[in-house]
This record gives sequence, C-alpha cells and structure tokens, in this order.
Amino acid sequence: MAVNKSDIEKLAELSRIDISDEAAANVAQSISEVLELVDQLQAADTSGVSPMAHPLDAVQRLRRDEVTEPNQRESLQAMAPATEDGLYLVPRVIE
Repeated sequence: MAVNKSDIEKLAELSRIDISDEAAANVAQSISEVLELVDQLQAADTSGVSPMAHPLDAVQRLRRDEVTEPNQRESLQAMAPATEDGLYLVPRVIE
C-alpha cells in the first residue's frame, strides 16, 4: 500500500498540523517504506511457529506469599477523623 503526498496533507489537515509540501512528500515516502516492510513480514510463513509470551525461555522466580509486616490498621485508623468497621469514612462527593 503506497501512501502519497495528498494522503499526508489530508491527515495533516484533519489533525490541524501545518506541514510543508517537502515534509509531506518525505513523510509519505517514509510511511510507504514502512508499509512495504510490513508487507514483507506478512508474507513470511508462520504456520509452524507457536506464539510466545517472551522470546527467552526464562522462568520467573516467585517469592512465597507470606505476611512480612505486622498489622497496623488500628494505629493508622486511630489518626483518621472517621472510621467504621475497619474502613475510612469520607464526605460524600456525589449527590
């Protein structure tokens, strides 16, 4: 798919960008080259390739899910202006 200068000028007008004629021609050429590369990549046969989440077969080491800090809820909520059943009460914002 080739992009021409008029396409770039139309996009520039829609996005309210001031672009010179020379810059529009250069951008059109650059985008056309990128789209040609995408077409080349799409032509590659990937039918026997399984999708990967990451290119390396690395396994992430996970730590144990253990409580490492003491529960400080009571001391922290003692400073709050209003609490109820372990929750902070705040003024109503939306009526």
